[in-house]
Amino acid sequence: MTKLALPLALGLVAFSAAAHAQVPPGYPADYAAVIDAAKKEGKVVVYGTTDAAAANFLVKDFEAAYGIKVEYNDLNSTELYNRFIAEAAAGQGTADVTWSSAPDLQVKLVNDGYAATYKSPEAASVPSWANYKDTAFGTTYEAVTFVYNKRLVPEGDVPKNHADLLKLLTSKPDAYKGKVTAYDPERSGVGYLFFTQDDLAWNQAWDLFKAFGKTEIKLYTSAGAMIERVTSGEHLIGYGIFGSYALTRSKKDPNLGIVLPNDYTLIATRVAFLSSKAKNPNAGKLFLDYLLSKRGQTIIANEAELYSLRDDVQGEATVAKVKAQVGDKVRPIQINNDLAGNLEATKRLKFLKQWQGALKGN
Repeated sequence: MTKLALPLALGLVAFSAAAHAQVPPGYPADYAAVIDAAKKEGKVVVYGTTDAAAANFLVKDFEAAYGIKVEYNDLNSTELYNRFIAEAAAGQGTADVTWSSAPDLQVKLVNDGYAATYKSPEAASVPSWANYKDTAFGTTYEAVTFVYNKRLVPEGDVPKNHADLLKLLTSKPDAYKGKVTAYDPERSGVGYLFFTQDDLAWNQAWDLFKAFGKTEIKLYTSAGAMIERVTSGEHLIGYGIFGSYALTRSKKDPNLGIVLPNDYTLIATRVAFLSSKAKNPNAGKLFLDYLLSKRGQTIIANEAELYSLRDDVQGEATVAKVKAQVGDKVRPIQINNDLAGNLEATKRLKFLKQWQGALKGN
């Protein structure tokens, strides 16, 4: 892939030119000290839920830009959360940056004191709904989609929205028995988030969940596994799938269809924060700022295909492209304290008990 040129700052004193040369335009002059300190640290440890294949575009470009090694760990959202708090409790070091597709788990970590407050020079480019107390920042703008097998799902069956899917499953339960897949809300933090957001967004959500039970929905913790089984024909429809992963796979397999629901389309964002006990705090700041920068966001949109959060980024996987398809039907999952409240033990248990009942038809 062609690398993007990092603009050089001008008017720099000679003795610090090497460090200052990489200070992006518009950043404070003293940001050079962050770069110097980050280079001395030499590496940044990142725990992420983004597939390593997609994250690698960002990792390689960051390493090329700053000469700082990225130690990237690819985990699922629940695994990331549990590993981070266990290591933090042990006091022997954990990630400098956590970057998760489960914003509710990220907000809980922030509220529990695991994150450092940081006024990023890029904060002005982050929508207000994606900035939680200058501590946790959204980095992507990802539509939550339906996917389907174009070869095996008749055109008339393709659901354009949630009500269509409910109607399809209740009118043709035998045809779609065992053929629908989704995240498992009991084992996947992302799955729990998406289903609870559906409950907030649509008053017939539980009717749909009951229809999932009657058609024996198959549940997974990996979007990749779900997409693979839809393209193979083992399943026919995938529910609640990151549009970013679907877009990448559809370029390799044109038989994978993607639907952005026209009643409401949830917008998820991968949330990043800096550990309050980071061993490489400056390298962490540098990596977070890079994720939010126009350079990093352009790679997110056009190479990693994770959908850029910034309005000033052009390409296929951008805010403009999503809004062109669904307009004002976008429903961003706001990074706020309500997300953490949704994880409160009794509330979570109540939801999952109701979920288990729905799958049994109750």
